[in-house]
Amino acid sequence: MIDGSRLDDHRRRGFGNFERMSVLLLAYGASLLLAHALAFQLRFDFEVPRTSEGALKYGWLVTLPVQLLALWLFGQFSSLLGFFALPDVWRVVGALGTASAVVYLGNFLAIWPVNLPRGCLLLDFVLATVGVGLVRVGFRTLRERLRAVDSPATARARRVGIVGAGEVGASLAKDLLSRRGLGLRPVLFFDDDPQKWRSSVHGIPVVGRPELLRESPFLNRLDEAIIALPTAPARRIGEIVRLLQEAHMKFETVPSVEQLATGKVRVSQLRPVEIQDLLQREPVELETESIRQSIRDQVVLVTGAGGSIGSELCRQIAEHNPRSLLLVEQSEVQLFLIEQELLERGHRGVVMPVIASVLDRLRMEHVFGRFKPDVVFHAAAHKHVPMMESQPGEALKNNVFGTACLAEMALRHAVERFILISTDKAVNPTNVMGASKRLAEIYLQALAASDPDRTKFMAVRFGNVLGSSGSVVPVFTKQIAAGGPVTVTHPDVTRYFMTIPEAVGLVLQSAVMGHGGEIFVLDMGRPVKIVDLARKMIELSGLAVGEDIEIEYTGLRPGEKLFEELSSLRENCLPSAHPRIVKMHAKPQPLERVTTLLKQFSAALYRADAAELKALLKEAIPEYTPFLPPDGGIPGMRLPGSADAAATSPVPTPGWSGVGK
Repeated sequence: MIDGSRLDDHRRRGFGNFERMSVLLLAYGASLLLAHALAFQLRFDFEVPRTSEGALKYGWLVTLPVQLLALWLFGQFSSLLGFFALPDVWRVVGALGTASAVVYLGNFLAIWPVNLPRGCLLLDFVLATVGVGLVRVGFRTLRERLRAVDSPATARARRVGIVGAGEVGASLAKDLLSRRGLGLRPVLFFDDDPQKWRSSVHGIPVVGRPELLRESPFLNRLDEAIIALPTAPARRIGEIVRLLQEAHMKFETVPSVEQLATGKVRVSQLRPVEIQDLLQREPVELETESIRQSIRDQVVLVTGAGGSIGSELCRQIAEHNPRSLLLVEQSEVQLFLIEQELLERGHRGVVMPVIASVLDRLRMEHVFGRFKPDVVFHAAAHKHVPMMESQPGEALKNNVFGTACLAEMALRHAVERFILISTDKAVNPTNVMGASKRLAEIYLQALAASDPDRTKFMAVRFGNVLGSSGSVVPVFTKQIAAGGPVTVTHPDVTRYFMTIPEAVGLVLQSAVMGHGGEIFVLDMGRPVKIVDLARKMIELSGLAVGEDIEIEYTGLRPGEKLFEELSSLRENCLPSAHPRIVKMHAKPQPLERVTTLLKQFSAALYRADAAELKALLKEAIPEYTPFLPPDGGIPGMRLPGSADAAATSPVPTPGWSGVGK
């Protein structure tokens, strides 16, 4: 007996190409001979006249070799026995149709030793196609049955209700039916579309709306539910999740649209419903071709390549076939991880890992001079608000001087585009992190205005990204796993949220549209109350707020806002070529003035304390509202800029030489 689940394991099972071709030759030959004989019987109502007996007895000597040759030419001897799908059906039809045409042409030219009736040829084509198709379907069924028998999960298969009878739900049902070893047996479909009710998909009835899951006749027939609605609105997903929770039914969901589109996951690779599913918005449609054209055959450099945003930039850029992709990262561990991931995805020969700090001027000069990048995405930054609030000098060094260093390199080495990854916290900033990003934006705008015909400098702002390091979602996940409490700073605090792939896709789209000097703001939808986010995450964990997990309010942290803003009074909001992206326009400051400001920061960086650095930031950015403790200092903190450190700390020029001075 052939073990259908292991037909491709040649060495272990000893069933190789020769054996597979031999089995197919016998099976195809038998079905084709049967089709030939049956075609004559049907054509003549099972009373073949004597004039056609010769064609019946010897005609197969003509048709069989031609048909087998055509099947071989159309790849039907190299296919794995246990796999047969719609594309294979069309190849079988093409092969046998070609064979019939060749035989008919031979009849017409009288080159065959027997004359085959045209009606028999037509019937032979139809019957042969059905016969070969049944052979392949039989092998596929054998494979699926044997794989199911081998699995102990088959005997205890769980009855599944699929919510969503669309293409994804149908694919899921088909996959579960064919892969019985998964231990899941679909028995009911639920869908919001009334036109699908009282119909069936793959033999599984579509009974009605998902709300029927509350009713005992349906509830008692199911062990769990699978939500197969990857494009449904988040509000509807939330309603379905709530009714499944009320019914105390286990539930999972299919992979996201992005994962399914890549083809790297199967629809049956189920996962728990996550907070991203309840916060998702309408899918963003990108002008993929324009992005591909801007990256293809280009040398692209990404700083902060191991971070949340930087690594996703690398993933998406690599898919658009750059000539080289330079991964600049100062963390060896993070750089190794993203490099290995990209190599596993098949980008060997394109990816170039570069261990470097954007503040190391000599190292970055070497990188730019050697690799000559065409496009730079600058994602390296210090981004944690409370940490930067207590150490403003580090935020200024990395976020401002690191950007200035790279921008100067880009200008001198004729980089085509330079894209700074900024933040919505740069708008009317109340914290050092946001103020440092705003100062970096000001510098880039001044640089772009001073020399508009060279490098195109631009910045892209967006809010919090789900799942990034230090974001609220992994913090809440950890707190829930520990049994709580879940800590929220304020009951009214709101934030904008995006998924990392969505944010990066819009960054790439902005990079295509920029002409230099723009600040692009991504449409982040509606703000989300953090306390509502906490409640949803607790409920998704199957727990109750106030009973199993408490929510505690800890008070706003230094520099933290109740809500984030998208634009300041000094900026005008303009539409862009993409509906989910807007441009912020503000008059650029003279480069000489900005350069002077940076010189002042450079001189004070290691000598001034936190309050003095914030005062300098206030001078540079009038809309900045700094947080200052009552004593003007930072509790429990003595910075290198304090009086006792000033004598031993050199005054640096942190990777920046002052363009335009």
